[in-house]
Amino acid sequence: MKLITVGLLAVCFAKANAQDTVVHIGSLYVRVDGAAQRNVSLIIDDGKVREIRAGFIALDAAKLDAKAEVIDWSNNVVLPGLIDSHVHLTSDKAGIEAQLGELTLSPAARAFDAAVNARKTLAAGFTTVRNLGDSDGVTLALRDAIAAGKVPGPRIMDAGTPISATAGHMDDALGFREDLREAINRHGNLCDGAEECRKAVRLQVARGVDVIKFATTGGVNSRIGLGLGAQMFDDEARAIVETAHLYGKRVAVHAHGADGIVMALKAGADSIEHGTLMDQAGLKLFAESGAYYVPTLSVINGYMERLRDNPNAYSPAVKRKIEWRIGITGKALQLAHKAGVKIAFGTDAGVSLHGRNADEFELMVKFGMSPKQALMAATINAADLLGLKDEIGSLEPGKSADLIALPGDPFVDLSVLKRVRAVIRAGQKL
Repeated sequence: MKLITVGLLAVCFAKANAQDTVVHIGSLYVRVDGAAQRNVSLIIDDGKVREIRAGFIALDAAKLDAKAEVIDWSNNVVLPGLIDSHVHLTSDKAGIEAQLGELTLSPAARAFDAAVNARKTLAAGFTTVRNLGDSDGVTLALRDAIAAGKVPGPRIMDAGTPISATAGHMDDALGFREDLREAINRHGNLCDGAEECRKAVRLQVARGVDVIKFATTGGVNSRIGLGLGAQMFDDEARAIVETAHLYGKRVAVHAHGADGIVMALKAGADSIEHGTLMDQAGLKLFAESGAYYVPTLSVINGYMERLRDNPNAYSPAVKRKIEWRIGITGKALQLAHKAGVKIAFGTDAGVSLHGRNADEFELMVKFGMSPKQALMAATINAADLLGLKDEIGSLEPGKSADLIALPGDPFVDLSVLKRVRAVIRAGQKL
């Protein structure tokens, strides 16, 4: 019976995705950098925005089939669907609990976790995400299932398993017994030397990833206290970026330390994730390269909430790095924003809590951005970073019908982004 129920849900979801719709909207921002249009009808045809008309029109005026749906959002403010450029859909736990989960949870269990987190993310108004790393191909499979209409969730751009040098941030065997190393590091994502790094990229490309992610520096959550400076050589970073670009894949780089940021930008990275210790050399390279900065500020909420619930959630070495990260968060964004660096929205959800992605907006504004600039980072800018600016990020005719309904205007009250009333992704109502 359960299998039949799941099958029926999948069929219903796929049929809903094909249904044409007229949405009556009280206040519509076609682009978040433009003015609102009042009392309009947005016509959705085959999952895309066909046109926007003044007034609340009927189905016959929209020239849609009688079976098409009329949705009343006349009391809502409507925005393009939001984009989170940095999530980890399989991650839900933290610290020692997460470490244990890596040895006890099967890929099947992680797949269910990812599906739940994807739905939370979509319900929060994020209709597209860039998933920057997991294992066992879980999110790659979820990406395809969502695209096929089998399960609800945001559009996913997936990085597969992120690449790291041995003992680097994405060396999953860190903190485990040495005799478990081979079993844990079975994904071919570790590389030492330029040739191995080229092969690591090719393995991810062969798996069907959308983007390549790698780490030039240590990380806050790395299970040993090796610091947050560079942990890769220039030729290794360059080999990864060149190989990814050879295959037409953009590159996201985890980098905290200034030396690792500079290394990644010199190698041609398309985005820097976290970028905590930004310096003038890095800012200059951002300007020269046109790379995006993804600040991931709301990780501090996840850290503080988990430490509040369990002061021993993290090992002493990791906890020291967390306390440092909490104290320094926002300073790099202030520098980057003032210098005119292109900024895209990203939360690192999985470290922070899934479904709470909108927490990032308040922190972006706290550290120097205007509400409009923060919303541009989560729509127009993020769409450009992902290479999807012709499909998403705004609601011009021809683009995907990804839209969210809010109880008020986020340019007046940013907190309404935490109270999403309804979501449509690719023409399908959640």
